Amino acid sequence: MNSRERVLAALRHEEPDRVPIDLGGMASTGIHAVAYNRLKRHLGLNGTTQVFDITQHLAEVKEPVRSRLGVDVVALPRIEVLPGVRNIHWQPWTLPDGSPAEISADFQPVRTADGGWEVHGPGGIVLYRMPRGGFYFDPVEAPLAHADPDTLRSLELPRIGDEELHLLRERARALYTETDYAIVGAFGGNLLEVGQSLRGWTQFMIDLASALGWLEDFLERIAEMWMDNLARYLDAVGEYIQVIQFGDDLGEQQRPLISPAMYRRLFKPRHARMFGYVHAHSDCAVFLHSCGSIYELIPDLIEAGVDVLNPVQTSAARMDPARLKREFGDRLVFWGGGCHTQRVLPRGTPAEVAADVRERLRVFATGGGYIFAAIHNILPEVPPENVVAMFDAARSWSAGG
Repeated sequence: MNSRERVLAALRHEEPDRVPIDLGGMASTGIHAVAYNRLKRHLGLNGTTQVFDITQHLAEVKEPVRSRLGVDVVALPRIEVLPGVRNIHWQPWTLPDGSPAEISADFQPVRTADGGWEVHGPGGIVLYRMPRGGFYFDPVEAPLAHADPDTLRSLELPRIGDEELHLLRERARALYTETDYAIVGAFGGNLLEVGQSLRGWTQFMIDLASALGWLEDFLERIAEMWMDNLARYLDAVGEYIQVIQFGDDLGEQQRPLISPAMYRRLFKPRHARMFGYVHAHSDCAVFLHSCGSIYELIPDLIEAGVDVLNPVQTSAARMDPARLKREFGDRLVFWGGGCHTQRVLPRGTPAEVAADVRERLRVFATGGGYIFAAIHNILPEVPPENVVAMFDAARSWSAGG
């Protein structure tokens, strides 16, 4: 089997010739650029590191790293990564550890007095900040935190531009015809997270709990924007991608962020509209990234049309691998959950990492319906020896031994 065939078999809940592997197929199965530089040095590989996701500072995973680690998936990321910032032309950039990289030439952050960086938005508000010694651009001020209800009801949200869609189509066609990788299209479709980013995380959770009169109109505006973009996106790249990635972090460490009743009332119908459109107008699998303890929401997500669940945060409450596989493995493909990213991968020995991977694959991969990835992105402090041990264990695993 080639890589695309291997992934497609797993998406059909079959057990392919080996476990399909993902690194960098989307912005939650990736690797921090600092860790990527260290990995390349460890492997004796050269080549420029490009930061394709600015806020998380993720590196674009390229050849020959993909080949060395047995990766079967490639990303089709959005080109406009922040408002007015596009990954087309590149400029030199220094990573937090002092190692070199490239970043979008459109990205022009402002130095702070303490030696960090800020990204400013309309009116001079601070949208993102990387403090001195930090590794990420964290969100700071929400642009609509103090907006009035009329503004929120009539919100105009951006469309994917014609130029970007043209570039995405050309890139998708090239990946489809010139490689045998499975292609994941980074679409988005976030509902809860868009509300949190525009209103502020805390304020939007208060909005939801208060059931304010403008709230459903606001959510509907967001959903309408995504539906418009979804039709245009699939028309551009739907014939070339095998998976379309949506995202909405619905859980925290102990429980869902919202109750099942609130999910069913406010979010499930809108998710179902988007996911149903994908199923009706393409052959793509619907991939949902949702962190945290979401066990109670999984039946509703399946009913809404989710085919693939990521990152499978087994360290969260009620997210035991055996329970997830037993109860939902015939209806969901699990994409992730392959190594404990918070504890084992950064702090274990290579042997402990490999053992963790093998035990998780014994549960998730047996019988098919599984794509290997760590639980979320590889952090900057992860030793490169552990990264190699993780992927080598995944590539060599077999159900028989």
